[in-house]
Amino acid sequence: MNHFLHIADFSPKELQDLFDLALKLKKEVKKGGNKPLLKGKVLAMVFQKPSLRTRVSFDMAMRQLGGDALYLSPNEIGLGGRESVADVARVLSGYVDAIMARTFAHQHVLDLAQWASVPVINGLTEYNHPCQAMADGLTILEHKGRLKGLKVVFIGDGNNVATSLLHLCAKFGAHFTLASPEGYDLPESVVEQAKQLAAESGTKINLLRDPVEAVRDADVIYTDTWTSMGQEAEAEKRKAAFAQYQVNDELLKGARPDVIVMHCLPAHRGQEITDAVADGPHSVLFPQAENRMHAQKAILVKLLAPEAMKAALKKSRRKAARKASARKSPAARKAPRR
Repeated sequence: MNHFLHIADFSPKELQDLFDLALKLKKEVKKGGNKPLLKGKVLAMVFQKPSLRTRVSFDMAMRQLGGDALYLSPNEIGLGGRESVADVARVLSGYVDAIMARTFAHQHVLDLAQWASVPVINGLTEYNHPCQAMADGLTILEHKGRLKGLKVVFIGDGNNVATSLLHLCAKFGAHFTLASPEGYDLPESVVEQAKQLAAESGTKINLLRDPVEAVRDADVIYTDTWTSMGQEAEAEKRKAAFAQYQVNDELLKGARPDVIVMHCLPAHRGQEITDAVADGPHSVLFPQAENRMHAQKAILVKLLAPEAMKAALKKSRRKAARKASARKSPAARKAPRR
């Protein structure tokens, strides 16, 4: 059974295929619409945590591909409480074609994948956020043309978003720096896994305290809320700890002139990021948010229509090869097609 649970589960080629498909699907929808590759397919969306982007992006991804999505609120299921995760997984498997779950406990997503007979997609857990990382990678590729060799800097909490972003960078050879206050580092196991991946890709991983030092010559600066859902009791403590970690115009001065600034949203403006940066010329916050939908379309097609994915990529790459050949050789432009 194919699931989408962790970035680290996939090879760079598999991830690149997803990026290529996402770009193709995005171009198609801008030109008039996607083909109904998922016609007749239904995605169950299981939510323990509410989310604007996760709900709408998955719903619209299914609609644009000809399928449908079913929203299930926390009160409707009581995942792991009113009903066991194993039972929920087996019941939903009889009704729908795939399950997307956005949960507090990472184990709940792992258990859904263990017991479901349909693909399970990790829409976010307290451990990681792989769908967000795919949207992030897609956005970086669109604005920078590559991942390898870029300096990607995450300012703030070593949280679930940072975990998946680090693993994506380690897969593709982008250099990753985290600047966080003491006590808010990435889990040791996450860093160790990234180091193993980096041994193959050449990624350099730096864990720093000083945000000014961290952003020096950065190509990408990324930040996230200081207090995530479920951490409300720590809000004041976190606000004090992260006070020097705001992404503002002064901090950007040390980065490259063409640096892009990213945020997975929702943003607490005036805390981790200022209005001037969030709405400024370096910001890609809203294209990044839109890319959640396009990246997730690629994931859904991979899981629910793998043959359609292969055919789409084959056709797209043949077309790209013909264009490249024509650019290289003037004679090729005059040659008749066979």
